[in-house]
Amino acid sequence: MNILIVDDEANILRTTSIALKSMGHTPFTAESSRRAEFILAEEKIDAMFLDVMLGNENGLDYLTKLQNRKEKIPVIVFTAHSSIESAVDSMKRGAYDYIQKPFIPDEIRQMLAKLARSISLERKVEDLQEQVADADATIRLESEEPTVQKTYDMAFKAANSEASILILGPSGTGKTVLARNVHQRSPRATEPFVTVHCPSLSKELLESELFGHLKGSFTGAVKDTWGKVAAAEGGTLFLDEIGELPMEIQPKLLRLLQDREYERLGENRVRKSNIRVIAATNRDLSSEVQAGTFREDLYYRLKVIAVEMPPLSQRPSDILPLAETYLKHFARREGRKKLNYNSTAAQALIDYSWPGNLREMRNVIERSVILSNGDEIDASDLPDDFIADENGGPRPGQLISLADLEEAHIRRILAKSESLEQAAEILGIDTATLYRKRKRLGLT
Repeated sequence: MNILIVDDEANILRTTSIALKSMGHTPFTAESSRRAEFILAEEKIDAMFLDVMLGNENGLDYLTKLQNRKEKIPVIVFTAHSSIESAVDSMKRGAYDYIQKPFIPDEIRQMLAKLARSISLERKVEDLQEQVADADATIRLESEEPTVQKTYDMAFKAANSEASILILGPSGTGKTVLARNVHQRSPRATEPFVTVHCPSLSKELLESELFGHLKGSFTGAVKDTWGKVAAAEGGTLFLDEIGELPMEIQPKLLRLLQDREYERLGENRVRKSNIRVIAATNRDLSSEVQAGTFREDLYYRLKVIAVEMPPLSQRPSDILPLAETYLKHFARREGRKKLNYNSTAAQALIDYSWPGNLREMRNVIERSVILSNGDEIDASDLPDDFIADENGGPRPGQLISLADLEEAHIRRILAKSESLEQAAEILGIDTATLYRKRKRLGLT
């Protein structure tokens, strides 16, 4: 951890710094609250040791000021043996704990171990809360398809390593969920899992989002920020849709991966980072490398371990088990625990091609649970795309040609329209064009 020691005694600053360095921490020292504020503005401080008496200053008054900061820092108070009342007062004002002077290094070690456990627990709770909010836990990370199960096995085997992982596959196939599960099975599981969605921001804002910036480093930078790399310290940084990463930022990401170093925008200081990177993309990065839009060295650095999530259309044996998992989740949420699919609904789910993959399935099942009646979901509870016409004709999403789909659609619109003109208006084409299509299809 980065630990700030605030004490007006030079000997305390020196000996505590030596003790912290021997424990693997990085100490910063300040002899006054003014100097402490300067350091807090420049550095990412994880914890603070604060003396009750700072020369002419009252350390407890400064403690109160610290509690009003937006980003709370755990404060451990130094207090003289004879000032137990001030120690109690410091706890009332929000201190994490206190240590009596004189102290020995082992007391510091035990206190920081206790603090590390508290921080780890808080992060784990926050991570679990985020998972519940995202409802990603409903996705079933096992497969009846050997190739898909091999993908899961490879990813989970790699979880215990420090290697970067690149997850490939179309949108909606569960790449983010797989990344989170790799993190949860890794030695970094108690540390943060931080996501950066690469296509969501401009080049400048994305660079700031990743590495942080100093106030005034670009238009709109009204205050210092630390960025997602700092937020993920000790844990996992997940770069979603890495194929959208601008070329200007790619060398900086490569430096982070190779040297574990980075710099905030507007700052010349090199900072060290201890994170594991997992990236995902729906693009063919090897083609992007050939086209010159993605760096080859970055590509190979990211794909130390590469796994591919296939589209749902290539996982026919998984469709019903996945649909059952979603059904149980949403039925439980709606208080309908006995809900099942009938045979027509189950067949419709199997026959559908799922162009939106798992994301589409989740939405479809949630909708069907809300709209269905009784203890069974019928095909009629599914969206119109799932329902074939009475003659068994094709429907959108099936693996058919555009010509066959167009013919089926024209037939349906003509059957439901009162005139050729009305049908042409619905189809968005002129009447003469519809007349020729109708004649070609033998519908005259």
